[in-house]
Amino acid sequence: MKNLGTLWVAAVLLVAISCNESNKKERFLPPSTGSVNSVMVVMDNELWRGAIGDKVRELFARPALSLMPEQPILSLTQIPPNVFLGATAHSRSVLFVQQDSVTVSHVKTDVYAQPQKVAVVKGTNYAELVGGLESVAENAITEFKRVEISEAQERFKRSLNKEKALQETFGVSMTIPSAYRVGKQEANFVWLDRQIPKGNMNIVVYSMPEDSFSNDSTFVRDIVSMRDSIGKKYIPGPDDGTFMITEKAFAPYLFPAEVGGLKGAEARGIWEINGYPMAGPFLTYILNDQNNNRKLIVEGFTFAPSTQKRDYMFELEAILKTLRVQ
Repeated sequence: MKNLGTLWVAAVLLVAISCNESNKKERFLPPSTGSVNSVMVVMDNELWRGAIGDKVRELFARPALSLMPEQPILSLTQIPPNVFLGATAHSRSVLFVQQDSVTVSHVKTDVYAQPQKVAVVKGTNYAELVGGLESVAENAITEFKRVEISEAQERFKRSLNKEKALQETFGVSMTIPSAYRVGKQEANFVWLDRQIPKGNMNIVVYSMPEDSFSNDSTFVRDIVSMRDSIGKKYIPGPDDGTFMITEKAFAPYLFPAEVGGLKGAEARGIWEINGYPMAGPFLTYILNDQNNNRKLIVEGFTFAPSTQKRDYMFELEAILKTLRVQ
């Protein structure tokens, strides 16, 4: 009986320990908050007003690519550490900069809220703080953007476009808000658009032969040629004979990309209407869909004259990145 009693006590202790560990793992975190593409910068006012603040703005608020008028990649709001309490600590993206006795620079996940990314930079002097900011900036911006896109994609699910044009034409799906409507569906082209104040946001999808863009030395020129030919065929301007082309004086920026498991390239640039004073930013993914023997092209572009377009293009990017081949 004594052995049974010992075993019973041990079992109770084991259950208690397991429950405590489970409770630790299931620590409650409130939902994060914050405007799209905004970062809460937590640092002393003196640092913010000085050279360290200048470095933060240089790295984290540099101009976004291909936007007219110019706009920073992130909107920064600075508060001193003693104000970083309660709801303020629930910001979705946080940059914490502090002069300290240690030197660290890293990005943490879900510290005070969920989802949340917190970039931490500490140093004993100016040089260490600058070095920490420079070393962590690209990774922090990538993580901030990733959590923003994920959050936006979750919001899209609240009210979805249920039209089947993309599935019927290309065998693909995207998580598209219901505000978008199919405006054109042809054998190799689908165009969805959404009306916004002063303009519209647009998504187009089409395909190219699998062996397109086989010459690396002409890749940029071939992308421009492709976009111009598609614009001439499918995207007319307001006057007869006008149509969308790639802005002649502005070569697109190119980056490697992977969307929906398909590798390819990302192009960002400016579109314009041939023969008419209209222009705006575009984002294009050229994806290698080897299983279907094609290059799959998905693009978002915005027309909103005299309006800041960063968040419009961010929404289009978030939508395009939900692409899945069925």
